[in-house]
Amino acid sequence: MPESVYDKKKRVRPPRVNITYDVELGGAQVAKELPFVVGVVSDLSGHPAEALPKLKDRKFTEIDRDNFDDVMKSMKPRLDIKVDNALVGDGSELKVELAFSKLEDFSPDALVEKVEPLRKLMEVRSKLKDLQSRTEGNDRLEELLDAVIESPELRAKLGAATGVGAGDAGDDAASSDGEE
Repeated sequence: MPESVYDKKKRVRPPRVNITYDVELGGAQVAKELPFVVGVVSDLSGHPAEALPKLKDRKFTEIDRDNFDDVMKSMKPRLDIKVDNALVGDGSELKVELAFSKLEDFSPDALVEKVEPLRKLMEVRSKLKDLQSRTEGNDRLEELLDAVIESPELRAKLGAATGVGAGDAGDDAASSDGEE
């Protein structure tokens, strides 16, 4: 008799939930194990970009840790919302459109990479961190940077030379960098 899926899974990866019940067979008590299977039946499609088949025509999809990313990629989950733009603080909204194809896409770093203003802000922050590491032990550079920070004229001159204006994300990043 061929090995069942449940027997194979027991051998390869033991189940985390064991449900048993006692049955009397021929005057003896025998413990029978029931497979633990969860089926989620729900229309979680929201507002899909593409038309989906009717719920009754959809098939169950087996998901485990080995195929999770493949299943997610085939389902094409996405988020399309408007959020308050806290980067500029003027009450405007920021349109955010995110597509997910693997579990890693939910990590903060991956989310920042997908939202352009946040990505630019992280680039500026990374450059500031790099500059900060270079200033350690370099007293002359540290004095020069302190002078630029203290002097509006030097900041304006440096901004004109580098093409960075007063309202750019770099100013916001510089002012919020020390808040961690």
